[in-house]
Amino acid sequence: MLVHIPSPLRSYTGNKSEVQADGSSVDNALSNLDKTYPGIRFRMIDEQGGIREHIKLYVNREQIKSINTALKGSEEIHIICALSGG
Repeated sequence: MLVHIPSPLRSYTGNKSEVQADGSSVDNALSNLDKTYPGIRFRMIDEQGGIREHIKLYVNREQIKSINTALKGSEEIHIICALSGG
């Protein structure tokens, strides 16, 4: 499946905006992505397995609330990072 990487996380992917990942769930796909791009999963998922507050994940343009969301393999995952500052 195609994973769209936001610019704040592209340092993990060698500046690639799109990468491929495999998995039967979002959790599995992010874990597999982390094997290729170490550290990227921790930027999105906290120690308890929850999606970090500043991260939104979309599967085929539908926001998901849990990384246990099942995947069929042909989906697109969009990762959105909120920006903050003053």
